[in-house]
Amino acid sequence: MEVNKINIIVDLQLFAEDKDAKTEKATPKRRQDARKKGQIFQSREITSALVLISVFLGLKALKSNIYGEFKILTQRVFTQFIDTDEYFTQNGIWRLTVDVLRSFAIIAGPIILISLAVGFVSSYSQVGFLFTTETLKIKLGRINPLLGLKRMFSPRGLIELLKAFVKIIIVGYVTYSSLNNETTNILVLMKIGVNETGIYIIDTAIVTALNICIALAIFGFIDYGWQWWEYERNLRMTKEEIKEEYKQIEGNPEIKSRIKQKQRQMSMRRMMHEVPKADVIITNPTHIAVAMKYDATIDEAPVVVAKGEGYIAMKIKEIAKANNIEIVENRELARTIYETVDIGEAIPPELYQAVAEILAYVYSLKNANVRGGV
Repeated sequence: MEVNKINIIVDLQLFAEDKDAKTEKATPKRRQDARKKGQIFQSREITSALVLISVFLGLKALKSNIYGEFKILTQRVFTQFIDTDEYFTQNGIWRLTVDVLRSFAIIAGPIILISLAVGFVSSYSQVGFLFTTETLKIKLGRINPLLGLKRMFSPRGLIELLKAFVKIIIVGYVTYSSLNNETTNILVLMKIGVNETGIYIIDTAIVTALNICIALAIFGFIDYGWQWWEYERNLRMTKEEIKEEYKQIEGNPEIKSRIKQKQRQMSMRRMMHEVPKADVIITNPTHIAVAMKYDATIDEAPVVVAKGEGYIAMKIKEIAKANNIEIVENRELARTIYETVDIGEAIPPELYQAVAEILAYVYSLKNANVRGGV
């Protein structure tokens, strides 16, 4: 019985982690740098829809005032200017211009102010306050037709085209639905007066426009979610980028290690320079050495001027011997001072008695040597 062998070749590189894969969330610095460059996310669809909604709500709320002002302006034009010779004079044209501008300010002024306020609030709520000159800089890539075509047919360009088609469909569907509901009312228009017909047409147009804007606003909130997702995806970083950023912020770890080593060496040299000034060296006796100094005119208690273990303890004792400083063995006291008192600090009160006895012993030796020398 023959058994067919099948050789399967597996490329293990397929399972290897892609170093260039942007799998990490953006760091605060990355977000701040992107914001400085003007790279922000916002949905212009929301802003446009909310502005239009505010415009049509304003028209709906102020329609009586708008209609009345427009009616006054029309009557004034026809009765005072067209029917008289004043219309053709320079003064008449000037008065007509002033009346038109005044009526326009009354009709459109409040609506323009409301739309500007809504647009500002909408943009600010999405982006916040941002002033940058990066977007004003001239970049040749923006005017390059080839790059323009490339952007047009890029995934983002195709998505924008799709969004435009969706908006056209929304406008068409909402318009058809709104007008279809008014079919019976449209047939009645032939039986009512001109003023009522005009008001009805205006009301229907405003309601239809509001429905369109509300639908576009809903689409805008969906687009906002999409913009946020795409923005976050574009800001994602590779692990290497995070490491490089950390190096920039915190400094290269190797450099930091060398700096710390230099600082330790400088601290060690300063400490060793203080050893010749010590009054006594307390040891345990081989592993730990503590250099103590006491000046009754300055210090309230004996001060540790140097300490160390192992190699450092050996160096402290060597310097002490070279400078004729007494070395006293006291295992427990040396260990206690080494573990509880930092360099430059005075010993705690509970150690006064033990250290005082050692200093008294050292001073007595010095005095004896002095008398013997004499």
